Amino acid sequence: MFVSELNETQRATFDQFKNNVKDCKLPDPSDNYILKWLVARNFDLNLAEKMLRHSVEWRRANRIDEILDNWEPPIVLVKYYPLGIVGWDKQFRPVWTIAFGHIDWRGILQSVSKRDYLRYVCYLVEKGIVEFKKCSERAKKPVSTSTFIIDMEGLSMRQMGYKPFRDIGIETVKILEANYPEDLSKVIIINAPKPFTLVFSMVKPFLHQVTLDKISVYGFDKNEWSAALLKEIDADQLPVYYGGTMVDENGDPKCSSKISKGGEVPQSYYLDIVKPTPKKNMTSISVASGSKKKLEYKIIQSNSVLRWEFMTEDGDIGFSAYYVERNGEKVDLMSSERIQSHLMMEEGELLCVRPVLYVLEFDNSYSYLRSKKVWYNVAVDLPGSSSFQEYAKK
Repeated sequence: MFVSELNETQRATFDQFKNNVKDCKLPDPSDNYILKWLVARNFDLNLAEKMLRHSVEWRRANRIDEILDNWEPPIVLVKYYPLGIVGWDKQFRPVWTIAFGHIDWRGILQSVSKRDYLRYVCYLVEKGIVEFKKCSERAKKPVSTSTFIIDMEGLSMRQMGYKPFRDIGIETVKILEANYPEDLSKVIIINAPKPFTLVFSMVKPFLHQVTLDKISVYGFDKNEWSAALLKEIDADQLPVYYGGTMVDENGDPKCSSKISKGGEVPQSYYLDIVKPTPKKNMTSISVASGSKKKLEYKIIQSNSVLRWEFMTEDGDIGFSAYYVERNGEKVDLMSSERIQSHLMMEEGELLCVRPVLYVLEFDNSYSYLRSKKVWYNVAVDLPGSSSFQEYAKK
């Protein structure tokens, strides 16, 4: 939906919303970008404003605006994560394909940290936003959504049964839903095996209905799903493998020169697992079974950097980061995820834009029998300090 398509009532709501968020530093100040947040929350002013403001804070804390220029993705993801743009659809929207079933999830997730994987997802989305501008020039009209083809061929129960794969899938959906609303025009899932419905049922609760309405799922009947694809995409913009006429410069019907084939990740990329040991500057806490522990830091100067490192002696631990508004409202900056910190020292940092209370939370609520001993060190770098300058160079 574009601003030009709004009726009188919607336009009035949009004008009010735009005025309400005029103080926000947005990555895209255009009216159509601002409208996405309203559409994502069915024109509920309060919900849309809360969603947008939380995302602005998330972008700042995680330095998303700088990601394309200042962050180098792990090479294993570039080589073995088969996601990319092959062309554009009939509305000049970029068409992404992902050979989801050909991803070696065990290899990928043993070669990069969760943090780097999720950052790579954001990196790709930000590249897609740059592509919107190119497509808009080609179409001579605004383009702000994408079409996705998700190919499940090769997806096995072994992959779907791999817990880190399920966990990272849910984390990815949460991030995309919270920070990139209405970037999808259509998602066409093809070659979906019956067990896929089990995985999809776990993800559905984290998807807004507006997003669910854009998803179509097809089985292995190529005639059926290729017809659905050609309804959205001209044949010359669709690889032969998917029912179109496009081949790459090497004549490959899958256009592998444009997108990685995926496949098994060589073990040479696997991270070295060295069981961590506590450092001299670390403090320990015990997180009882079924409970959580919070570390609170009052940030007194805007744009300070909150840095941490931690490890657990035995077993993983849930970890999240958020700040608390003066009215008591909690704003998530890193949603809770289980960290294998008994296998590798966990390190991270956040840019603290607001001078409020920041909280690092260790979560052992999922463990009914075992307490967890956590060793940690946390530091706050003020702007202008030598450690802050090192952060700024990254």
